Amino acid sequence: MYIPSSFAVTELAELHAAMERYSFATLVSSGSGDLMASHLPLLVDRAAGPQGTLWGHFARANSQWEEATAGSEQAREVLVVFSGPHAYISPTWYQAERTVPTWNYVAVHAYGPLEVVDDEPSVLDLLQRTVNHFEARQPKPWRLEDQPAEFVAQLARQIVAFRIPIRRLEGKWKLNQNHPAERRQRVADQLAAAASDNEREIAGLMRGE
Repeated sequence: MYIPSSFAVTELAELHAAMERYSFATLVSSGSGDLMASHLPLLVDRAAGPQGTLWGHFARANSQWEEATAGSEQAREVLVVFSGPHAYISPTWYQAERTVPTWNYVAVHAYGPLEVVDDEPSVLDLLQRTVNHFEARQPKPWRLEDQPAEFVAQLARQIVAFRIPIRRLEGKWKLNQNHPAERRQRVADQLAAAASDNEREIAGLMRGE
């Protein structure tokens, strides 16, 4: 990812927090010469490895997991893209000459080997952790352990679990840091008054909230 120094974020805790917040990610891999991508919810295990480990699962019918692991004794490296909030920025908001339209956004790229996890206890553990994580905000969470055992076993057979030990992380917070403070304030004010959550979230990030 192209990252000018003024937009770079390297603090590991900040990158992990963004990956957890924007956890529906795009996993990109290459197999037999073609690129493939899947859109997946992922869990971040901050403590597993120097830069953490990602956990997730494919539908077994999705051929990407086979393409990404076929014909190689070692796990192939994949790219996972976490996309945060984003907003269009009009040059009229700067109230300055020789400015141009742009886009502000947050993105994290994670790189590492895709390792298939096929033992039943680990697959069931991943299913339970995933459900518990994403159900946590519900007033009455759906619980995997409340479901019939055969139903849960069938779910496990229909997925392929994986982990990605993170070898490299890149973070980009493009928030008009290359402009004077007064221009950034004008942009943040415009975004804060906008209708969409994306724009208001970008305004908050620009203000350091």
